[in-house]
Amino acid sequence: MDSVTALYHTAAQQPVAAALSFDYGAKHNARELPEAAWHAAHLGIRHVVLPLQFMAEHFASALLTGGSEIPKGHYEEESMRQTVVPFRNGIMLAIAAGFAESIEAEALVIAAHAGDHAIYPDCRETFMAAMAEAIREGTYAGVRVLRPFVALNKAAIAARGAALGLDFSHTWSCYVGGPIHCGECGTCVERREAFLDAAVPDPTVYLHEGPLPPKPHQ
Repeated sequence: MDSVTALYHTAAQQPVAAALSFDYGAKHNARELPEAAWHAAHLGIRHVVLPLQFMAEHFASALLTGGSEIPKGHYEEESMRQTVVPFRNGIMLAIAAGFAESIEAEALVIAAHAGDHAIYPDCRETFMAAMAEAIREGTYAGVRVLRPFVALNKAAIAARGAALGLDFSHTWSCYVGGPIHCGECGTCVERREAFLDAAVPDPTVYLHEGPLPPKPHQ
């Protein structure tokens, strides 16, 4: 949902050389990647999928195949740390930087947003700024890292996507990776909450649509 909106947001402002996805052994990759391909085709943008199976084989995370069960609850609950894939964004940004320089792209775009800050350290602006500086210094072209949503919450992203005419029915959030969104894991809760807060119609079919869990006290 976030990355697809970032794709449309960027394509509305400047040419996009390629859309890059990673198949890293996440439980939801099989659901997420076809939707990424659908949007890239819809926009007429080249879609590239890079395999990173070593992450599933050697990293510890509930998000990965072979990991523990995906926890239910609010996305800011401490239990959601189980879904962190260690240094995932650092690894993917580094690879994306090499890919960007190889295809002579001036910048890469990542959809990290404020809703991720509570749990995911590699989504925070302190990390993003440091990584952006490393990538600029480590590439001949001085590749830039654009993070247009880093100060926005997911509701603002939903509103931006709706304004761009994005078909959110072709996006996937659920970490469980079943045939439909579970409606109870942290990413499903965040998705449901975002559409409600943005007053944007939610086209998603959820297995469970009970009351949303309260936000935990920090």
